[in-house]
Amino acid sequence: MRPAYEPSRYDRSGLSVGIVHFGVGNFHRSHQAMYLDRLFERGEDLDWAICGVGLLPGDRRMRDALASQDTAYTLVERRPDGSTDARIIGSIVEYLFGPDDPERVLERLADPATRIVSLTITEGGYNTSDITGEFDESNPGVRQDLRPGAAPGTAFGYVVEGLARRRARGIPPFTVMSCDNLPGNGDVARKAFVAYARLRDPGLGDWIDATVAFPNGMVDRITPVTTDADRAFVAREFAVEDAWPVLCEPFVQWVLEDDFTLGRPAFEHVGVQVVTDVTPYELMKLRLLNASHQALAYPGYLLGHRLTHEAAADPRLVELLTRYMDEEATPTLRPVPGIDLAAYGRSLLDRFANPYVRDTLARLATDASDRIPKFLLPVVHDRVRLGRPAPMAALVVAGWAVFAADVDEPGAPDRQRAAVAAAVRRQQADPIGFLRDTDLFGDLAERPTFADAFAASYRDIRAGGITAALAARLGTS
Repeated sequence: MRPAYEPSRYDRSGLSVGIVHFGVGNFHRSHQAMYLDRLFERGEDLDWAICGVGLLPGDRRMRDALASQDTAYTLVERRPDGSTDARIIGSIVEYLFGPDDPERVLERLADPATRIVSLTITEGGYNTSDITGEFDESNPGVRQDLRPGAAPGTAFGYVVEGLARRRARGIPPFTVMSCDNLPGNGDVARKAFVAYARLRDPGLGDWIDATVAFPNGMVDRITPVTTDADRAFVAREFAVEDAWPVLCEPFVQWVLEDDFTLGRPAFEHVGVQVVTDVTPYELMKLRLLNASHQALAYPGYLLGHRLTHEAAADPRLVELLTRYMDEEATPTLRPVPGIDLAAYGRSLLDRFANPYVRDTLARLATDASDRIPKFLLPVVHDRVRLGRPAPMAALVVAGWAVFAADVDEPGAPDRQRAAVAAAVRRQQADPIGFLRDTDLFGDLAERPTFADAFAASYRDIRAGGITAALAARLGTS
């Protein structure tokens, strides 16, 4: 076994569950679970281990993979120079697949030892409108969960029933901690869970709103999907057979609002920035990193790239991202304590170009209808309100429109595929038809500053390809 490989340095038998986490994917395992592993290695807060919960059909694979290795897994950090660090992460001590036994999950939530329920249920998992912020009562999963006597199927059904049981038993409520890429993710979570609870029982909803903490947080670590090649790499390099290892970049950041109902682990001891106001950090990350990922994904794919680091090495795309960050996004941000925004932007280009992370543009392009309205369009709306152009952002949206129309990429599904397909059909007869979905774009179709720039970029892509459109927007040949 290589010297860079480290097993857990603590006795896992001494851990007990304090956190229930919904959505145990690669990001959670490279981020929150890793921070807790660091804390346990220090011998601290051993009663804050994680019980993971999966609800979706695809989560059966995670259940089986973790069950086969006592819920531990290998985390590998891959640096741009090709060097690696690998260690066993042991902070997840239990994994429950909701459909197997809903009652077991509910009782874990109701257990007084559970003091935090954390979430990585994706940007679209909160069932709220990007424009109005309102909770979608018509969602079929929500309607099913609200049927009397129904076993829960959604995170809303589980979390709210868990809180209802605690209320009935006189147990203080746990904290609900979102770890998803959303502006004001705690505020979004509060609105969504309270709205669901009020549909079930207005008094329960009011109690949750008054007593449950929903801290905001900014999370950051580029973590691709695990491939068979990754499994083979871990087996070859470290002599470890891991059913689902996690490979990621070395950079990691978590900025967390200090607002918890029943206490929290000493996250600040292991590098988490615990602050009173997360907003400047989260807007920086969402509008620079996450939006730049979208800016790489669609033009990059149309240029023929398939891996993020390949796209990030293309000088045309480097120029696109640089101008988007410097000229459009950064002017919409307020100062961020301790951060040089220009330097932060340059560091993102270096991170994207790491050839050993091997992230895919298809992953970045997944659920564009959730990601673009949350990451990129807030920049556009801010600029349009001030009468300022956003030609780089317009080019990215035009690239998405062409990608949605022309590319059949199984690795880049969209949860709102019907709405996107309708936008594609409108675009065939209307130069700005793609923008006329107000749920996605608000009033941007009525804003010539942006609509005209979108129409020009879309026209250029159709007439001469993405290369011509980039040349026209960037002023290059």
